[in-house]
Amino acid sequence: LNFKNMKIALLGYGKMGKEIEKIALTRGHEIILKKSSETTFEGLENADVAIDFSLPSTAVENISTCFNFKIPVVSGTTGWLEHYNEMVSMCELKDGAFLYASNFSVGVNIFFELNNHLAKLMSKLNNYDVSMEEIHHTQKLDAPSGTAISLANGIIENSRYNDWTLEKPKETDILIEAKRIENVPGTHH
Repeated sequence: LNFKNMKIALLGYGKMGKEIEKIALTRGHEIILKKSSETTFEGLENADVAIDFSLPSTAVENISTCFNFKIPVVSGTTGWLEHYNEMVSMCELKDGAFLYASNFSVGVNIFFELNNHLAKLMSKLNNYDVSMEEIHHTQKLDAPSGTAISLANGIIENSRYNDWTLEKPKETDILIEAKRIENVPGTHH
């Protein structure tokens, strides 16, 4: 795969799709498909890679279509992970290439690692409870955010907690408050 002058299919042409397009074009890549709910997959077979920042309701179709066309796919769409294992199995079956992350920010991925380390340190201190608040703009469709879920799962893997919830938590649940407020960037506490 030539990483210069790549032909990119954007699956999801919302806020993130448009930002990815700007960056890709400044780096000399070509956008050959801008898939939205009003367009088809026509031209996908000519892509070197597909980048999926779509909707939870279309992510599985987008990813599986890429596997069927043998197109490597990178996905940052959240809210569809109940089908994640199916997509991994399909990727293996089709001998595909698939990269998923709930957040591609370097800073947030460092935060994930710090979160895991802190959860290990705090795991024996039962006097403390964990809760989380995440705030996003009103256009964010899933709640909680994929980043909040990743943070909660990191704590669960390294502590006494068993699950996360948006409702009244049990003793072994992490409460996640998901707030949607106009014109705010993603924030996690």
